Amino acid sequence: VQLVESGGGLVQPGGSLRLSCEASGFTFSQSAMSWARRAPGKSLEWLAGIYSDYSFFYASSVKRRFTISRDNAKNTVYLQMTSLQVDDTAVYYCVGRPDGTEEDYWGQGTQVTVSS
Repeated sequence: VQLVESGGGLVQPGGSLRLSCEASGFTFSQSAMSWARRAPGKSLEWLAGIYSDYSFFYASSVKRRFTISRDNAKNTVYLQMTSLQVDDTAVYYCVGRPDGTEEDYWGQGTQVTVSS
């Protein structure tokens, strides 16, 4: 199993980034995919998730700013982030959970830094 995030980097406040996570080693199309982040000195925060039926959820902190999507043909989940704020600075993780299981697969994380 492998999940590889990309797309992180340095962005100015108000800017946008799109994170990608390419998965392999499990049945992506029959898995819930989520994004979580850990900011310095803070606990893990679940941001958004998209299920195999394409239903989704968002944390209130990112609703209307972040959009999660998936492309089953590419085994890839995306997180489009807009109106980024300094408080969005964190390591962002992709997480996969095959349907019917409680086993979470984690990516290595990608750093997002919002700073002027």
